[in-house]
Amino acid sequence: MDEEQVLILDFGSQYTRLIAKTVRELEVYCQVIPAQSSVEQLRRQAPRGLILSGGPASVYEKDAPRLDPALYDLKIPILAICYGLQRVAADRGGQVVRGRGGEYGLSTLQLAGPDPLFEGLGDDEPVWMSHGDRVELLPLDYRSLARSSGVPYAAIRSADGLIYGLQFHPEVAQTPKGQTILANWLRTICGLRGRWQPGETLEQRIGALRRQLDGRRALIAFSGGVDSTAAAALTQRAIGSQLLPVFVDSGLLRQGDRRHAEQVAARLGLRLQVVEAQERFFAALRGLSDPEEKRKAVGKAFIRAFEAAAHRLEQRQGPIDILVQGTIYSDVIESAGASGARRIKSHHNVGGLPAEMGLEIVEPLRDLFKDEVRQLALSLGLPAEIVWEQPFPGPGLAVRILGPVTPERVALLRQADAILREEIKRAKLDRVIWQYFAVLLPGRSVAIRGDGRGYGEIVALRAVSSREGMTADWYPLPYKTLARISSRLTNELDQITRVVYDITAKPPATIEWE
Repeated sequence: MDEEQVLILDFGSQYTRLIAKTVRELEVYCQVIPAQSSVEQLRRQAPRGLILSGGPASVYEKDAPRLDPALYDLKIPILAICYGLQRVAADRGGQVVRGRGGEYGLSTLQLAGPDPLFEGLGDDEPVWMSHGDRVELLPLDYRSLARSSGVPYAAIRSADGLIYGLQFHPEVAQTPKGQTILANWLRTICGLRGRWQPGETLEQRIGALRRQLDGRRALIAFSGGVDSTAAAALTQRAIGSQLLPVFVDSGLLRQGDRRHAEQVAARLGLRLQVVEAQERFFAALRGLSDPEEKRKAVGKAFIRAFEAAAHRLEQRQGPIDILVQGTIYSDVIESAGASGARRIKSHHNVGGLPAEMGLEIVEPLRDLFKDEVRQLALSLGLPAEIVWEQPFPGPGLAVRILGPVTPERVALLRQADAILREEIKRAKLDRVIWQYFAVLLPGRSVAIRGDGRGYGEIVALRAVSSREGMTADWYPLPYKTLARISSRLTNELDQITRVVYDITAKPPATIEWE
């Protein structure tokens, strides 16, 4: 156990793993444990600091998660974030109320004066908010350190200086000085030197995977994206030719995706098995409009497709009892796979594998964020065009069509997406923007076609900047680029009569529309 350990008590925030990631980047060892952990457990682990995470609950709810009251008697520095701040305020005699409309996205932190926690910050700093409740009345012996336009107590401190509370999220990239705040808390408030270094090298990760798989044959769900490619390259190092990559052509892919996957597999020396499953997927999606129902239908169709692939391969090569997936941590927590979190949306590659399929799931990237996967991919020697490939959802274009999914609507969106990607690359923004795509909306819009009246489809464009995919801000595409994309979409695709641009951050929106 590291003597400079910090513990994060998790109330179920989507950002808890980001806190841990940032603390480790500051060379301090930390672990995430349930918020309800007992004081006896905390004493055994002897942390030098405690971080209380955010979470989706409200402290005034009957079943809201709570802390062991004796925790406050430990005299250990505490940094309480979002729900953590509200939990502290309510526990210590303050008042928390529902906010007036909430506060989501960028806000301005206005400091009341100097404090060691905010050393290196200006009087006004941009911060990232994501809360519906707010502290209305401070506990006795607490004082306000900062406010924002939405809350009077955006940062607070106890009289003895052991407990700090932040209503905003310092752990996300959209709080530019957030890492400075966390570093100040670790170094100045907790007195930590910061000398920890991650011990798991690439070779150690390969060795652990080799021991887990123990030479057994394994299927891998392969798409040619950075997640599945990194998982494949890592697993190939562990078991070599025992790895059997399978590409499922769902009919929901972008233009060129299948050819790209085949080229990537060939580059890695993998013999890719292609499963033709277009009819299966469109049949599964027939009549569905609800996003969750569509995601679950796609997930079940993938399972059936892999069952068929496993059966064929077993007949030729012998028993197969493992399915490797490129699941990453943001997939897990958005599907509520982290303790205390609420499901935002289902991911087809997180859970749900039926017992009768008889395959053990192995997820070698499950603990990594997208940027960490990319660093791992670089360590594996993967080429830049694979490493920096933008994310594409497992359900494919099905979740970028609002309403029913038909082959005709998929074909139209595929063409629109190809035009968008061509123009983004033409503007040399494809390595700048985290993710960009087109969405086909429900309903139709009137248009003028020559001297006549048109009536066609509406396409929304989405481009976001992000570091890890857990938070994102809309990307300000140049007007000339937007105009060119819109012109091409409405001129080259007769069915499209209107183009709109999405300028919503995450939160409150997700990156994908469904």
